[in-house]
Amino acid sequence: MASERMAEGMESGRPESPSRTPAGRAESQSRPPADRPENRPRPLDAIDRDILQMLQADGRASIRSVAEHVHVSRANAYARINRLIEDGVIRGFSARIDHERAGQGASAYITLKIVQNSWRTVREQLRALPEAAHIALVSGDFDVLLLVHTTDTRALRDVVLTKLQAIPEVLSTRTLLVFEEDDLDAEA
Repeated sequence: MASERMAEGMESGRPESPSRTPAGRAESQSRPPADRPENRPRPLDAIDRDILQMLQADGRASIRSVAEHVHVSRANAYARINRLIEDGVIRGFSARIDHERAGQGASAYITLKIVQNSWRTVREQLRALPEAAHIALVSGDFDVLLLVHTTDTRALRDVVLTKLQAIPEVLSTRTLLVFEEDDLDAEA
């Protein structure tokens, strides 16, 4: 089934350059349905894929450095990045956080079973949780996979027992503590 990231879109719309884009969680941005031909993303070429790879490694890269890296003019690089943003390929720019150093020493994946056909309602309530880092609608023995980061296990307990179980559409939860994690994104 489809999964959706919490951070969709960008806070300030189109950036002048990726280096001037605010870091952190991006605001939600609605996109038109992809089922109509005019809303389907255009195919990516090798230059687009190189730009994406570079921005994944360094979202703060300047237009100039992107242009030099992929061997196109600055105007071409700027236009391509804007097209990738407008097409929804680039959903935003953010900082990768070491949660432990940021005071969020307890992380967990929480599985949720929810009332049938309540995904949209539940998703909106989960998006409102400041501890939530990722939400996915999945197939299998449970319906939703939620990643949370909290200050400690007491705060994690509060998220599960107070916040999640207060959502009427949540039938059950299961918490999987994260003991150690590795970010597989490009190394900074």
